[in-house]
This record gives sequence, C-alpha cells and structure tokens, in this order.
Amino acid sequence: MLIPIKDDNPTRRTPYVTYTIVALNIFVFIIQLMVQMSGDRQLYGHLIANYALIPGRLFTGNLIDSTVIPFFSSIFMHGGLLHLGGNLLYLWIFADNIESELGHSKFLLFYLLCGIGASVTQVVVNWGAMIPIIGASGAISGVLGAYYLRFPRARVAVILFIFFFIQMIWIPAKIVLGLWFFIQIFSGLLSAGSGGGGVAWFAHIGGFVAGIVFFNLLSLVRMNYSR
Repeated sequence: MLIPIKDDNPTRRTPYVTYTIVALNIFVFIIQLMVQMSGDRQLYGHLIANYALIPGRLFTGNLIDSTVIPFFSSIFMHGGLLHLGGNLLYLWIFADNIESELGHSKFLLFYLLCGIGASVTQVVVNWGAMIPIIGASGAISGVLGAYYLRFPRARVAVILFIFFFIQMIWIPAKIVLGLWFFIQIFSGLLSAGSGGGGVAWFAHIGGFVAGIVFFNLLSLVRMNYSR
C-alpha cells in the first residue's frame, strides 16, 4: 500500500486557487456536519437530494436544479472525514504545480471541467442509479492526470506499508500515478454491475483522462494567448 505525502516539485506561483478549493471543501463539510448533528433528517435528506449528483434524477423536474447544479455542488461534498482528508491530501500534493503551469483562472476552469468529466463518466456507467455521487476525487483525478502528463519524472515521497513494515521512499510520479490509475481501472471493472455502490471508480478514471485532455487544450490556449 502506497500513500503519497509530498513531492519535490517546486512551483513558480502561489496556488491561491488550490488553497481556496481546499477551504471550500472544508467549509462545505462543516455545513454537512452541522446539518447531521442537528438531527434533522429531513433537512439532511434535502441537502443530499438537491446538491449531490444522483444519476436516476437527472433530466427530471427543473432543468437547473436537477441537472446543472449537482455537477458542481457534488464535487465539494464528502461522505466523511477520511473521505475528505484523503482527497485533500492528493489535492495539496499535486494541484499546486498544475495551477502554476496553467495560471489561476485556467486552473479553476480546468478543475471544474475535470469534475464534470468525471461525473459524466460515472453517470453514463451507472445511468438510472439512485445512489448519490459526492466527493472531489473525480476533479482531483484530473489533477493527477495532468501531473502524470506534465511531471512524470518528479519524485513523490510515499509511505510504504508491507504488513508491519513502514518506510518512506521516493518514487517517480509516473510510477505512483500510473499504479494509482491501474488500481482505478481494475477496481472499476470488478465493481461493474454491482449497482454503483461504494467508490465511484469510473469517476476517477474519467477524471484522470479528462485531466490529460483538458490540460493539453488549456495549455495550447495559454500559449496562443501569450503571443
């Protein structure tokens, strides 16, 4: 088991957008906790029903409420502290370099596009499912895809767990992220036909691919604009 904790890749800009995304995820999670702790199940159910992405509810009712908003709001919601912490760890390690490459405004657009691409992939695979899809992992998977493309030789410090053996080692990003992507594909294939419960593996896969595509496209726009 590998858990990344940092990279050795310096940045040229302060990642203000990354910091803001981290803060927004924490803020939304606090709101979710407050609603849960209030004991008002109806209110919490309203929160999930209206702001989580539920494939089976798409294209029903109000077009904006049931179709557009959840594609954005769901990527800032999380199902628990470990879910939030794991996502923010990957975001914190890898997003600053991608923001530095694209610039602040284009990185924000990139992040949202990756989140939408990830969600669309999961919806297509689990069309009609009524299980809510929440979490930033699809958008963050896009960040990982861009990092894999742009910084394959950057070194990533990972904690290696083998039974009772724990060791920190440095591994090239292409190995860490390549292995991560392989696990998503393998797990996604195993989960196919299970009804869409548990981890949204195909959102991770779709987000990773979207990250490679959108990073290339936005990089070209940036280069053309600078002339």
